[in-house]
Amino acid sequence: MHSLRLASSAHSQSLFTMSAASASLALPSPLSSFRSNGPLPSRCFLRLNNPSRSRVFMSVSVGSQTVVDDALFADYKPTSAFLFPGQGAQAVGMGKEAQAVPAAAELYKKANNILGFDLLDVCINGPKEKLDSTVISQPAIYVTSLAAVELLRARDGGPQIIDSVDVTCGLSLGEYTALAFAGAFSFEDGLKLVKLRGEAMQEAADAAKSAMVSIIGLDSEKVQQLCDAANQEVDVADKVQIANYLCPGNYAVSGGLKGVEAVEAKAKSFKARMTVRLAVAGAFHTSFMDPAVSRLEAALAATQIRTPRIPVISNVDAQPHADPETIKKILARQVTSPVQWETTVKTLLTKGLKKSYELGPGKTALGQDSSSSLSRGIHSHWFEFCFGVMYQVIAGIVKRMDKSAEIENIGA
Repeated sequence: MHSLRLASSAHSQSLFTMSAASASLALPSPLSSFRSNGPLPSRCFLRLNNPSRSRVFMSVSVGSQTVVDDALFADYKPTSAFLFPGQGAQAVGMGKEAQAVPAAAELYKKANNILGFDLLDVCINGPKEKLDSTVISQPAIYVTSLAAVELLRARDGGPQIIDSVDVTCGLSLGEYTALAFAGAFSFEDGLKLVKLRGEAMQEAADAAKSAMVSIIGLDSEKVQQLCDAANQEVDVADKVQIANYLCPGNYAVSGGLKGVEAVEAKAKSFKARMTVRLAVAGAFHTSFMDPAVSRLEAALAATQIRTPRIPVISNVDAQPHADPETIKKILARQVTSPVQWETTVKTLLTKGLKKSYELGPGKTALGQDSSSSLSRGIHSHWFEFCFGVMYQVIAGIVKRMDKSAEIENIGA
């Protein structure tokens, strides 16, 4: 016998037997999604943070298994978005501003217990080499990005901004941050996943000689042709592919070391403006990360994942997903799949996004000295030099794709 139940939000513990049409419920503040560890009664979701587009999301309980329509968010109409950065956004000094807000500072204390080391100390004091390691930078960015949300909450008008957000996404690692913000899992569970993800990706990178290189100044078709030309000269084990579709003119290629070297050697003949070897552990978002998948699958299977309360756009297919089991499969695939960030941003803008916020490590942590900023931009594909101004990567991409787009950085 199918049963339908109504829940006031992703974190309401009350069940109601009323018609959806007469339901009038108050939702909690969005960021309570990663403060709560309570279970989610996910059988029918009433979305009211934008009253003009309120609607009921239905799921069906069949025995002990809940089946959620994965296409529930397919017709989303974005107006305000939270965008979260990925690995490479870290810098010594990050997290310092967050200590002025108790709720943000508390996240670092919780993180210490889960990680087994003083994360805040590494964030603020470094050394840079330690902070830049995959196993530390990923948890550091996750925690600092969510701390930035708490900084926003503490400022005048911040709660209203948070309540207005109706879509979220993140670049690679940032997808986990976005899912935590949207209530798909708790802050603690998300951090455990991020910790394991960083460890698994580092181990996979250590198992083979691989690398990443950023190609500047070519469109995606030309970059693919460049990869094809390089692959003709190397063995299968050294093949390369586009791993990160950032924005027009900026794509990252991953693969075997010899394949990456072949790409670098041929890039000028394809009229690339420049190539930048990336300071990452290995060929992320390719089959070189296959060894990490089984570990991620096991961890995700043991994690309680709920239907997000707002759409979270996936890096794998640039689509929002509602079914928790599908989200688990998508996250496991993410480490070996190209990041579709260009399509994600283009879709948000096309659908009418009015305002977006990039939340992560603060601008002061990145340094305002022009020479250090330029150096940092050149040596990481997560940053780029756009329109004569050094933006953090997400703001830079949005501005590059639409100069009139409104985006604000919230740093911690």
